[in-house]
Amino acid sequence: MRENTRLDLERYEHERLSSDATFSDASLGREAPEEPDPLRTCFQCDRDRILHSKSFRRLAHKTQVFLAPEGDHYRTRLIHTLEVSQVARSIARPLGLNEDLTEAIALGHDLGHTPFGHVGERAISHAIARYRSCEDDDPWGHRFFSHNEQGVRIVEFLERGGRGLNLCREVIDGIKHHTGGVRPMTLEGRVVSLADRIAYVCHDIDDAERAGLLSEEVLPADARRVLGASSSERIETMVHDVVAVSSSCGDIAMSDSVWDAMMEMRSYLFDNLYSRGDAKWEEPKAYGMLGELFDHFVGHLDEVPREYLAHDEGSPEVQVADFISGMTDRYAIDVYETLKVPRSWRKR
Repeated sequence: MRENTRLDLERYEHERLSSDATFSDASLGREAPEEPDPLRTCFQCDRDRILHSKSFRRLAHKTQVFLAPEGDHYRTRLIHTLEVSQVARSIARPLGLNEDLTEAIALGHDLGHTPFGHVGERAISHAIARYRSCEDDDPWGHRFFSHNEQGVRIVEFLERGGRGLNLCREVIDGIKHHTGGVRPMTLEGRVVSLADRIAYVCHDIDDAERAGLLSEEVLPADARRVLGASSSERIETMVHDVVAVSSSCGDIAMSDSVWDAMMEMRSYLFDNLYSRGDAKWEEPKAYGMLGELFDHFVGHLDEVPREYLAHDEGSPEVQVADFISGMTDRYAIDVYETLKVPRSWRKR
């Protein structure tokens, strides 16, 4: 058995990957230079750092769509992340792109998500706006706080007791731009951005069907004809389409017909699941709870863990947002009960 060193792996990349791939030995590097690992490429190191981070482990107890779901089969933010990684690698491999970079971005893309999904994002954004006496007119709460920007703060400053993970610039860029108006700088980052949409459109439908909130028959008929009549069929259709179109155009893209069908499904979910419907009936409670936690800790910074006070001194709203956004759903509830519920009435 022969040992493969980092140099062997870097040489293998140049032999096997597309010329359009991002090569690890040509990375833009890290903010703080490090000695290269003797056995792993820089992107493999980043993947492992994310996988072993506290923020990654907390995704297991953060909401995807359903708040505090009853049952073991509904997706958490961690399961969504793993599914995005699988979809992204299924696209990157046949295109000859760098799977290690793709996986690192995919595993890190949602590290900045709040407890209780997007309602938590809105609650924290609006709380910051109140503190600053500003108007927050974005109904999805992305003006003062966004999970992709928060993901960058986590990997640059908050992990490892305030030292950050010191990731490569390509990975940080992919985390920052997996959503929003700016495209990632690498093809691998663009793969993750598209894989994120593919995964949540397909799997959120799957969870909603399991909860009895949707059925295949009520989904847009034209989109179903294009994409397929089940989650697995839809993923296969979209992955194959992305690979075929991207291989001929030199970028990461879908055909117009498949893109339009996916966006029609997405619009249907926004209209019937994300912004209203039975899946959302607990959201006002979660929204109000996080707002109250924010107001409490802004006035009691001595109760905020020291690791969140190491940055942005003089901006307590940022420090508190860092603390609350990192909470899991159940930890946020426990903290709220400790602060707000008389002890004799709390669950023992």
